[in-house]
Amino acid sequence: MSWSEWLAAEAAAREAAGLTRRLNPRAADDPTVDLAGNDYLGLARHPDVRQAAADAALTWGGGAGASRLVTGTLALHAELEHELADYLGQPSALVLSSGYAANLAVVTALADRTAHVISDAHIHASLVDAARLSRARLTVVPHSEVDAVRTALESGDGDRTLVLAESVYSVLGDAAPLTELAELCASYDALLVVDEAHGLGVHGPGLVTRLGLAGHPHVVVTATLSKSLGSQGGAVLGPPALREHLVNRARPFIFDTALAPASTAAALAALRVLRAQPGLSDLVRDRVRTLADALGVVTPDGAVLSIPMPSPRAAVAAQAAALAEGIRVGCFRPPSVPDGISRLRATASAGIAEADWERAVDVLVTVAKEHQ
Repeated sequence: MSWSEWLAAEAAAREAAGLTRRLNPRAADDPTVDLAGNDYLGLARHPDVRQAAADAALTWGGGAGASRLVTGTLALHAELEHELADYLGQPSALVLSSGYAANLAVVTALADRTAHVISDAHIHASLVDAARLSRARLTVVPHSEVDAVRTALESGDGDRTLVLAESVYSVLGDAAPLTELAELCASYDALLVVDEAHGLGVHGPGLVTRLGLAGHPHVVVTATLSKSLGSQGGAVLGPPALREHLVNRARPFIFDTALAPASTAAALAALRVLRAQPGLSDLVRDRVRTLADALGVVTPDGAVLSIPMPSPRAAVAAQAAALAEGIRVGCFRPPSVPDGISRLRATASAGIAEADWERAVDVLVTVAKEHQ
């Protein structure tokens, strides 16, 4: 079979299964109410954030100009790292070009063929890829089952071990048993890597901090700057020795051009708004609770509500019906969902006007009833 024939066959199979995905560019003045994105606190368009991004671009230029180990480390990066570490209660932070790169960096720099990686079954694709690239011995454990993690740790035979988890999981929106996992890792001298992508901002400085685990010697945090902080980029937070190791050994950091000045400044401004207005976190949690109650589903621990659909095609049809009413929601189908169940995903954002939010709730309730 030729490459063109293979690609055509793959496309036909996707179409038959209702799994074809397409890019749909949106305009800057798009009038739809966006419940599909990840701007949890509505800070991407905050005046302070936009002004900071514009000022940084005018001051520093469009890009950082090099990798951070050459000339790409800007004063802006150092300022953002200092304030991120302070807000999350961590001794140090290292900023990278994306949350994906942050997860790749920490796992591949700490694990190799001599290590053991224990991965929750629902972790993000970036951590899945990181575990594969590390070439470590990999054990995938059932979702949030602490006893399964304990069993895997007991099988380690003294291997250097990483346990991978998210503070709030992106599909089901449930929180990880972080306290129990941290205690286990301390008992077995393992390192718990916690991705706070969906916890930072929604729960203030994140669940690791809220649970008193910040600075724990067996806990490392990764985070994205593209969700609650409304910008782009990622970070790894932990002890200075870890930061120094990543600077010297993490390929996604060493060989990548540094985070652009506009994105760095935008994330820094958003962080300052969040610190000055902690009520934004309360508002987004109140809204997701309201939506969950209206739909009769369990309230998630994050800002994203998952609405199960009977099939991929039903999910696509429900998404289209909502869009026709001016409400944009996400549509997740296999293989993007770990349990194979297609879903609508609605993001509760603190940045949506109250009247628009109320209308969006009414539309989603109607659409869900029609298509479930």
